[in-house]
Amino acid sequence: MRSWFNWLLLLAMGISVSLMAMLLVAQGAYSGGGEALRALGERDILHSILLGFGTATVASVLALVLAVPVGFALARWRFRGSWLVEALLIIPVIMSPMALGVALLLVLNSPPARWFEEHVFRIMFEVPGIVMAQFFVAFAFAVLIMRTTFAGIDVRLEQVARFLGCSRWKAFRHVTLPLSRNGIVAAFVLGWARSLGDFGTTSTVAGAIKGYTETPPITIYFALQSLSTERAVALSIVLTAISVVGLVAVRLLLGGRRA
Repeated sequence: MRSWFNWLLLLAMGISVSLMAMLLVAQGAYSGGGEALRALGERDILHSILLGFGTATVASVLALVLAVPVGFALARWRFRGSWLVEALLIIPVIMSPMALGVALLLVLNSPPARWFEEHVFRIMFEVPGIVMAQFFVAFAFAVLIMRTTFAGIDVRLEQVARFLGCSRWKAFRHVTLPLSRNGIVAAFVLGWARSLGDFGTTSTVAGAIKGYTETPPITIYFALQSLSTERAVALSIVLTAISVVGLVAVRLLLGGRRA
């Protein structure tokens, strides 16, 4: 016999799963007629998807290049105020996307940034602005995953490599880095999926310029404004599918079995 507390837990679990499943079922039911899926073949939607995929890939790679050494340092170094450093690095996770976008605009309006835009290339309201916005979104997730990944690797393996004559860099490259492969892939996948779905930060920094800086979430916004429900649903299904596949992949890579 189950106790009343177990029944309460089961009820809460059932309600929660039903609410989340309802989001997927609603999209699948609406696309049953095929109109929403056919909208994916429209030229502007394809451009939006390709642009979003490309910028999210560049942003996630750049975020990963920086997150790997930072995550390793956070996992191995012990110093006073480390919690504050980690909190600063993951601010984009909890910060309002619009507030993050406004903060980036203020940074880009500083004298050094204005000189860079005048003499190198423009960032605000351009494609590089999309990459910049997506980078900040992806980086925070990548740092969290990489710190957890490196913390789970036994430091004694690095010490053995050092004892056998490896330098600290060689021990990291030949021992720690290969062992963190799944975490690196998971950090990229999760950062990529999250940055692809970003609307607030991207639209603030790069603008919502139709046909130019128009990523999938911005296309959804335009479609809802023009009452083109099929177009909005089509891209929503794509983003939802990417989110589900990304979460499953991360779950498998970081260990799907319970101890």
